[in-house]
Amino acid sequence: MLNLKPVLPLLLSFSAGAFAAPSVYPTGVTRYDPAKAFNQYVIFSGADKKTHLIDMNGNEVKTWPQAGFPSAIIDPQLVGGARGRVLLQLSEKDPGKLGSAGNGLGNQSVGELDWDGKVVWQWGDQAPGGAAQQHHDQRRLSNGNTLVLANKVHAVAGFKVPQVIDDVIYEVSPKGEVKWQWLASEHLKEFGFTPEQLKLVRATKDPDYLHINNLSVVGPNKWFDAGDKRFAPDNLLFDSRNANFIAIIDKQ
Repeated sequence: MLNLKPVLPLLLSFSAGAFAAPSVYPTGVTRYDPAKAFNQYVIFSGADKKTHLIDMNGNEVKTWPQAGFPSAIIDPQLVGGARGRVLLQLSEKDPGKLGSAGNGLGNQSVGELDWDGKVVWQWGDQAPGGAAQQHHDQRRLSNGNTLVLANKVHAVAGFKVPQVIDDVIYEVSPKGEVKWQWLASEHLKEFGFTPEQLKLVRATKDPDYLHINNLSVVGPNKWFDAGDKRFAPDNLLFDSRNANFIAIIDKQ
């Protein structure tokens, strides 16, 4: 007869805690095949609210005492050849009742740090509403400005919820001035919804109705070179998780 006594407590423990910490899986690098993976570095923010730079074997190379949403390395070509510059979150604020780990309502300021952790640029107090509220993406542009994907809580006519957690994109100058902005709720009729779908969007009980997860510059590409102006390198590519679409913004 099979004796289950030694394994039964483990099975019960695994069943009850399958979705909770601590994990039953190994930590650290579990597999690295140099023949199939480019030998580079990985940057990420941990649960300790710090940003870690590790090599492919999991060895820590550098730590910044701030988190990022996400942590973003700046191309040295965009900062005069300086290496090791990162965009991170610098300070927090009271997120209010609509705040959560999935939005930027608790983010007071973002900024650029050098390799030694010195703040060389930051933005927050100058932002509309007095806080950056950045989430999911921020990018340094070739003109020296910074793209910031952020949230804006406000009332939108036609929505069932009293206030939406809107998605807004700011292009911010080195001096902290907003040079260009785009607000998602002003473009609802451009996202390809049918009239019936648009009614459902406006009737949602979730104020975070779009939840944009990514923002990027389109960049040089063969489609624009072939004459398709939709793919202009300066245009912006983004996706909406909750509304399930990917789109390009004609920045001009």
